[in-house]
Amino acid sequence: MKSYYKEYLDNHSNPKCRLMHFIGQWATIFFTIGVIYLQSWLLLPLAPLVIYPFAISGHILFEGKGNKPSFFKMSFLKAKIADWKMFVDILKGEVTIW
Repeated sequence: MKSYYKEYLDNHSNPKCRLMHFIGQWATIFFTIGVIYLQSWLLLPLAPLVIYPFAISGHILFEGKGNKPSFFKMSFLKAKIADWKMFVDILKGEVTIW
């Protein structure tokens, strides 16, 4: 996973793309809280997908045409784990978004 995460960060070299992922993770958190609060359990399986409009637009707008989101290249699960690791690393100040 360590080598995958390094590749993942290389694929997200533009801070604005990482910012889009960061915003998408917050949207995922708020979506999940809303689903739990409203007890709309049928919507819960959509929670892992909330980030993708943010992530894909970040790649298109800031990383260039040849750069595709990691879930296109690697497994969905690895991409999700790396997404959350990057989110935590941004919160810890280890990865920059400015």
